[in-house]
Amino acid sequence: MPGRAPSEPARPAASPDTPAAAGTEVTGGSPGTRPGVRARWRRWRRSRPFWGGLLTVLAGLEISLIPLAPVEMMLHQGIAGLPSVLLALIMIVMGLSAWFAPHYRGLAGVVTVLLAAAALVMSNLGGFFIGTVLGIVGGSMIFAWRPVPRQAKGDAAGERPPPRRR
Repeated sequence: MPGRAPSEPARPAASPDTPAAAGTEVTGGSPGTRPGVRARWRRWRRSRPFWGGLLTVLAGLEISLIPLAPVEMMLHQGIAGLPSVLLALIMIVMGLSAWFAPHYRGLAGVVTVLLAAAALVMSNLGGFFIGTVLGIVGGSMIFAWRPVPRQAKGDAAGERPPPRRR
């Protein structure tokens, strides 16, 4: 081929089916192209208190499993099982709100910790302590999460002036 260096190996032509032809979709691509699914998932997950929300949802599921278990596995609770289910549902809603409305993270975190502490008394020792511990840790993670401000293009990490104190 004209213009090719003699030491450069010949490259086979990429077909539309190979990832090399659609490399921008598979690897996240070069600037100006659409990022891949994994890169979009990572960006979504990092833009909200994901792990705190996950622990909160798991705590709610764990607390709700005891009253919803078959009769052979639990004691007969009657109306006393209702607070367990309600606490668990509200905890699951708080975890989901941390994911889909991260600007309410302060309220969701505090409510989750309070509900986890209340579940210790009202719901079979908070799902045998597992749900309470998961709820307290998850609510704390939600409350403590802060969004990272986007860095301006061309700024190095140490070149920006420190934030103003009020």
